[in-house]
Amino acid sequence: MATIQWFPGHMAKAIRQLEENLHVVDIVFELVDARIPQSSRNPEIERIIKNKPHLVIMTKSDLADPEQTKNWIKKFKAQGLPAIAVDSKANITTKTVTRISQSILADKLDNEQQKGLKERPIRAITVGIPNVGKSTLLNRLVNKRAAQVGDRPGVTKGQQWLRSSSKLQLLDTPGILWPKFDDEETGQALALTGAIKDQRFASDDVALYALKFFRQYYPKALQERYKLTEDDFDLSDVDLLLKLTKQFGMKDDYERASDRLILDIRKSKLGRYSLNRTDGEADA
Repeated sequence: MATIQWFPGHMAKAIRQLEENLHVVDIVFELVDARIPQSSRNPEIERIIKNKPHLVIMTKSDLADPEQTKNWIKKFKAQGLPAIAVDSKANITTKTVTRISQSILADKLDNEQQKGLKERPIRAITVGIPNVGKSTLLNRLVNKRAAQVGDRPGVTKGQQWLRSSSKLQLLDTPGILWPKFDDEETGQALALTGAIKDQRFASDDVALYALKFFRQYYPKALQERYKLTEDDFDLSDVDLLLKLTKQFGMKDDYERASDRLILDIRKSKLGRYSLNRTDGEADA
């Protein structure tokens, strides 16, 4: 499989902006995709924020395997990282996020109060990879269309302060990817969930990765969606993809069939799934 890697100039600029603004915020809201909570954690962001207080917000939890999401929240908390899971399209209240932020920043806020400083809004910066649902979540928190929303990477182009309430202000940032992935399957997982522009990867590589994963963890979903038999599961991943290509009426156009499979998975036509597993059995 070909390695997926790049580092567009606008992402280098976004990293510089994050570094420059970190000192003016109290807390970092690190958004990760609940389907890939580990693969969607940018090591560049982790390097920059270091010990800055932060909250991990697992977005798109309605698309992820609920049991795995619960386990990931426990795992993050065991690592000393407060974490919550949200359906970005649901009405997550500003009060909830503010309350959790106040809890994380309790010592700092108490110190300011003891010094007689005037009460002020908590300032948070939101960071995450492209297409993680950041703009959608921000719009919910500020209760208006303050940030552009899109279902593709690269919608947010600059930075802007948003007032969520009298107690919380948010600084939006563009999605940031990193120069090179530690392992091949991290790139495959990001590609499958739509964090990487489709032109950047070979669709058949990602489709084969998807087939291998769903055969192992969600075979029933694969079987029911594509009316597969037990014998079909004896086929290799390549042969199964070729079978699906013919089944889709695409003759030998396996690249087009790969696009169809990827789109089906992104649109949840195979149900909820989590590519990163807390049981240590998945490599992604």
